[in-house]
Amino acid sequence: MTNTSARRRPRTRFVVAGLFGAVALALLPVGCGKSDQTGGDPGKIKVAYLGLTCEAPIFVAQEKGMFTEQGVDVEVVRTDWDGLREGLASGQFHANHTLVMYILKGVEKGSDFKITAGVHTGCLRVQVPPNSPIKSVAELKGKRIGVPSNIGSPPAMFASRTLAAVGIDPTVEAKEVTWVAMDPVQLGARLQQGELDAIATSDPIGTILEGNKVVRTIADQAKDQPYADEYCCAVVVNGEFSRKYPAAAAKVTKAILKGAKWVQENPKAAAELGVEKKYITAKVDINTQALMQLKYIPGVAKGKRSVEQAAEDMKKAKLLSASTDPAALAKRAWADLDGVTDEWVTAQAVERIEGARPARLRADLFAALFDGGKGNCLCCTRCCIE
Repeated sequence: MTNTSARRRPRTRFVVAGLFGAVALALLPVGCGKSDQTGGDPGKIKVAYLGLTCEAPIFVAQEKGMFTEQGVDVEVVRTDWDGLREGLASGQFHANHTLVMYILKGVEKGSDFKITAGVHTGCLRVQVPPNSPIKSVAELKGKRIGVPSNIGSPPAMFASRTLAAVGIDPTVEAKEVTWVAMDPVQLGARLQQGELDAIATSDPIGTILEGNKVVRTIADQAKDQPYADEYCCAVVVNGEFSRKYPAAAAKVTKAILKGAKWVQENPKAAAELGVEKKYITAKVDINTQALMQLKYIPGVAKGKRSVEQAAEDMKKAKLLSASTDPAALAKRAWADLDGVTDEWVTAQAVERIEGARPARLRADLFAALFDGGKGNCLCCTRCCIE
């Protein structure tokens, strides 16, 4: 996704700057106004953003008046990765949407986050060289797997889940695979040089590497079961905010979900809006195709199931503490909000702008959009490609 964060990595053709972390945008209760369990007035609500392509529903909700339609006064605030995590936990910010696995790990550590609905499906992959004899994740035992920045990044988390699913212990201590964390810019080159057997990536990075014939995908969160139907990113709110102002938390969630439906119908228009309003930096055609890599089909019941499944898989992959009960963690991380239902989401009609949903490009044509020039920074959870 396109990332114009102040902490940008050095420019290079492929810069996968770690993840989604991936990362959470948050809601914060502002002011000292009265509150009660049915709602109250929270004052101005702060929705944080990093400048990622996948945050398009937030930009649309703000610029198309969906927050106003819900009756909430929202300020969209730019932050960086550290500020996002800290602000969401402390209540400095009130909401956004970000990676489910990232949030679950934070909740396990005691952060006061609440997930309220799913926004879009997955963008994580495990990939090998095109000529590699490796045909599946089951053949990665004993292999070297490159990951962006650190072994706790979402691509690494997804790879760990796929390994555990086929009986491979992904922990560092088990030594059944060797994790190699590095500057994201090095992943493709190190794979080509034979220093790695596989890499974990996120889209659109994975698509671009595939289009440039650098990799072949052996696990795809967007296509492979049981991951294909789960949400990668979900709406996240500050826990205290959701308890003090549940009505306001529900309204902000609804606006973001409606924004997601709008993006799904009009990815080109959403891409243009993000660029023109300077939320992100990218060429419109690149931003459009990046949005089309994802499925913005928001949901509540499936969102809750995604959280439960992710927690269960993270426990199997030993990404959670041995003492953590995944079902209890998922329950603690989730918040049901009055009026935020699948029925409400389905009933929301959004405009369809003529020509705003062009054909999705093949991987090689998508990769060809990147000419190495300025203005091509495209990020998905800290994954930058130029």
